[in-house]
Order: sequence, then C-alpha cells, then structure tokens
Amino acid sequence: MYYAKGQQGVVRPVVLADGFNLGPSDLDWLYDWLENGRYPFISQLRARGRTLVLVGFDERSESILTNAEAMTAAILRTSAEQLDDARLMVGGFSMGGIVARYALAKMETQRMDHRAGVYVSFDSPHRGAWVPIGLQAFAHYLAKTGDDTYLRQISSPASQQMLWRYLDALDGTPAESPLRTGFKEQLQKVGGWPRIPRLMGVSSGRGDGVGNGVEAGKETLSCSGPLFEGTRFLAQSQGKKAQVAVLDGVLGGPHTITTDDFPELDGAPGGTLESFGIIADALTTVGEKVTATHRSACFVPSVSAVAVRDLDRQEDLYANIDNLPPDESELDDYLLSADNDPHTLMTPEIGEWVLDRLPD
Repeated sequence: MYYAKGQQGVVRPVVLADGFNLGPSDLDWLYDWLENGRYPFISQLRARGRTLVLVGFDERSESILTNAEAMTAAILRTSAEQLDDARLMVGGFSMGGIVARYALAKMETQRMDHRAGVYVSFDSPHRGAWVPIGLQAFAHYLAKTGDDTYLRQISSPASQQMLWRYLDALDGTPAESPLRTGFKEQLQKVGGWPRIPRLMGVSSGRGDGVGNGVEAGKETLSCSGPLFEGTRFLAQSQGKKAQVAVLDGVLGGPHTITTDDFPELDGAPGGTLESFGIIADALTTVGEKVTATHRSACFVPSVSAVAVRDLDRQEDLYANIDNLPPDESELDDYLLSADNDPHTLMTPEIGEWVLDRLPD
C-alpha cells in the first residue's frame, strides 16, 4: 500500500491486481515496472492525492476464480480502512484485470458494496491471450528432460483459462481448454461484467490494424545443436495444416506441429511478449546454438484488450478499431497505443489517460 503524498492513511484509493506468472507475486518487481519505466505512474498517482493498493497472490497461476477471492478481500479491506468517501478505481494488469472483473461482478450478484466508481484493465485478455502453438508443443517436448517449468506455466489453471487455444499434449489438437470454457460460463453467471462502475481498458497494441512485423509462415527461431538440431519455429499462418514448428533432437523426432484455419496471430496488432526470446535464452544457457529471428510475438491482441472482437477470424483480429463505433466494445471507454508495445508497458500516454479518468 502506497499512501498519497502527505497522507498517512487510505484516501481516494486505487486498487490494482498483479498479473500472471508462476509462483507468488513479487510486488517489489511490479512497483519497479510501474514506476521506473517510461512513466512514473505510482509517483504521479500519489501526487494526485491517491492511495495505491497493489494486490498480489500466493500463486499467480492458480484459477482466476480462486484469486478473485483475494481480490474481493483486498477491496473490502481497502474500503474498511478508507478515511474518506471517494469511490474506488479497481482493476489490474493482464490477468489481474480479469481477476478484478470477475471479483467486482460477483460482488454485485451477492449484493456486496464494492464502492468502485471505475474499473480499469491494462492489456487484459478479455477475448483471450495467445501463446504460439509451436511453443506450447515444445513445452511438452522439453518436459521429457525432467524440466517441466514451461509446461507447468502453460498448463496452469489461470493460463488455460486465458489462452484462446491450448495444446494438451505433444500430439494433441489445439482447442479451447475446458478450463477456459468453464471460466467463461462462471463469468456469465455473474453477469459478464460489473454493472455499477464505469468500464475502462487500455491496450498495449495499435488500433489501426497494423501488425508488429512478424511475417506469417517465416522462421522465428531455429536450433543448430548440440541438443535440438533441426528444431525450428514458424510464425502462425492461415490455412489447413499450417506448419508452426518442427521439433527434433536428442529427445526424438522430428515432430511436425500444424494448425488448421488459425489467423495470423503472431504478427497481429497487440501487446507483445518475448515468447520466442524466453525459449531462446533458456536454450542458450544449456549450450544450444540458437538463431532468433523474432524474439517477440503478439500476446494480447488489441481487439481482445478492448473487448471489441474475437480472435477466430483474420479480418476481426486485424480490424481497424480506430474506425469502429465505440459502442462495439464491451467497455465504456478505451485507449489503444501508438505502437505494438511490450505487454502492460506503462507509457506516458497510458498513464496520463488513466489518471485523467480517476473517480471523484
């Protein structure tokens, strides 16, 4: 909890939830990400007389439904300790925005007063997130070595609830996870969205339909030994039997990984993640020779972050959101970024836009 400048108690609070990863939240890291990047969001918030409450979780990869209970407790405690009667801003970063969305909506169905005047999500995957299917397959392949860290991350409850498509086995077929289907059903049971606060969201991606430059079908990452020689990954392309990876090396193979009728997700407009870079770095540390043509790919498409389109169709994924009627979004107000920036990056544009919309 970070009190407003000159205050020693909770006034005009902003309650924001942490995002996804394995293990417990590291709120010192989150503070540094928000304060010491392109824009000092926390200092600016405190200078405007706001108390910031950062909500962490014991296990960030646990079910969104479970972590929503911690979010509810944080909202109630904040209200109980508040010294004034200002409405709260409540939201979160990435998964945290989904956690906050569900928590607020459920509180309303239970007739609990959350006192939120504004809900805000920072690059949250309202219509789903994307991790390349080739990388999901490699997580299964790599687990044969005994290192299942990446597989545990991909297969965790929260990950499956957020991913647009999930691969459950090396030889599996990518599909919507039953955990995601179940979560969407639970979300609808509480109304889908909270109805009392104003709904706002920001995307780390562009709104004009221009992608990030990762060209469909082109190689993104390749290995030349000594462990995974012949392994390579290709950017997601459209069509039937679209090849996205070949996995080979000391663990056996080759295993050719394909998809059917996916849009060009890796290069889509949206917040980016170093999906290929993370794997490249991990392989380099064990002595593998790696060529990473593209370290980053789309993680949360712009249309998902501002809840305006689903991800199934190419024309929707690359929609020019700037030209769409604002009421096509499920949000009351939203902001797209000037570029396809790293996922949840706090930029001056985003920071000022959010601060200008704080509840009175």
